[in-house]
Amino acid sequence: MSRAFETISVGPWQLPQRFVMAPLTRNRAGEGHAPTGLNAEYYGQRAGAGLIVTEGIAPSQVGQGYLDVPGLYTDEQVAGWRLVADAVHAGGGVVVAQLMHAGRIAHADNKDGAETIAPSAVQAPGEMVTADGSKPHDEPRAPGTDEIAGLVADFVTAARNAIAAGLDGVEVHGANGYLLHQFLDPTVNLREDAYGGSPENRARFVVEVVTAVAEAVGAERVGLRLSPAHQFNGIGEEVGDDLDATYRAVVDAVSPLGLAYLSLLASPLEPREELVRDLRERFEGPVLLNDGFGDVTTLDSVERLLDTGLADVVVVGRPFLANPDLTERWKAGAELNEPDQSTFYGGGAEGYTDYPTLEQAS
Repeated sequence: MSRAFETISVGPWQLPQRFVMAPLTRNRAGEGHAPTGLNAEYYGQRAGAGLIVTEGIAPSQVGQGYLDVPGLYTDEQVAGWRLVADAVHAGGGVVVAQLMHAGRIAHADNKDGAETIAPSAVQAPGEMVTADGSKPHDEPRAPGTDEIAGLVADFVTAARNAIAAGLDGVEVHGANGYLLHQFLDPTVNLREDAYGGSPENRARFVVEVVTAVAEAVGAERVGLRLSPAHQFNGIGEEVGDDLDATYRAVVDAVSPLGLAYLSLLASPLEPREELVRDLRERFEGPVLLNDGFGDVTTLDSVERLLDTGLADVVVVGRPFLANPDLTERWKAGAELNEPDQSTFYGGGAEGYTDYPTLEQAS
């Protein structure tokens, strides 16, 4: 049998195969950044992924970034995520909430005027889509040292809300150029306090967030996502000794906690393979790997990554967008639906919940 379809234990969950659904931003939250029945239908359709990592979810109003991204900081949002949890569980799946504080990748128009923060007052390049068109990212404010504990507390509250909603766990998003990644990056984090300067200091905020969340909801329900030298959203990290020291500091600190998993985005894998292998050896638990940020992941690439020994599980993105029954299609060697890129972000059911399964297409 294909290695991709072997079962595996990740945290407290027994998964039916060695590939899972990546977090995929879809910009379809309802009023008040709360999930709706449509969102529940979408996730429920994909329960066959085994483990679903949700789209990035804001842990606070300040943490909101993109237009119509869901949150986990109000009662209405918790109720919405309960719909999602129930739908996924009805299909036999597991779903964890990706907690994503956007940091400087934000505009106040998308969060009812709330401020934007970053490790340092360094504005992100590019623009943010708002209801009134694209606008430059906000100029962020750098929080004081005495404010960091409050940011950690926001993640803890969101994690507790996720469990209260019936979700199976959380993934702390330390990747893709958002707030936690911004703290790791020496070109964005120019701080001179305990949270900046050296690799160990830049790693401190990520470690404190993960540790506090693990203590709040149980380490076995918590994953961490990292993307070393992923120059996305204005990140300037480069492969080299400083990068290695920074990410070793993070992984060495969180590994003893007994987390459910470590998820690494390394796209392209070269020239990051040596660091990925090193972090895998340092982390005492399952490692998930995604090398398909720029390329679409195929079943062949899942098999190839598993064969490298770099990962226990492969994280798959775009194929799940258009194929709610991707597992069955890959098992059968069936043709895949092609995703409609024009419907990726925002809108309603079209390009979201209307992709047919094999059974419906026959």
